[in-house]
Amino acid sequence: MNRIGKPDSTRKAETRISKKTVNYLTLAIFAPLLILVGVAGFLIPASLSLTSGAAPYNVFHIVFGAIGLLVLWSRKEWLVNCFNAGFGLIDLYQALASYLNLLPKEYFLWTRVDDITHVALGLVLATIGFYGMSSTRNARRPPTIVSRTLPS
Repeated sequence: MNRIGKPDSTRKAETRISKKTVNYLTLAIFAPLLILVGVAGFLIPASLSLTSGAAPYNVFHIVFGAIGLLVLWSRKEWLVNCFNAGFGLIDLYQALASYLNLLPKEYFLWTRVDDITHVALGLVLATIGFYGMSSTRNARRPPTIVSRTLPS
């Protein structure tokens, strides 16, 4: 209870990041990097690039980088964890899709360097994201509610 007599908003405080977690720092580096990679894909000629310069692939990087920044600014720990884990899985799918000729290979035009990058980043992001989910779950157990009845 606060001074006015209303219950404190402890639920909201629990979902916010109070310290810089590994997931938070990872996304703080990764989201702007995604945007830079997408913009660079439009600026660097395909003949000078080791990675795909396909427009849909560049837009994908810019959009997900912007989404990553929005998630970061929300300061919600579970959302940051989910973004990292989810994007890690997307990266791993992209490597698999490139190898198995699945969608969106004909639009993204991945190169071998893209595939290696997707496997490496995918494993790192998924590991960090899922680790954050498991440590958050263990650290944030719901409080035990004890009801007290006053004698009549």
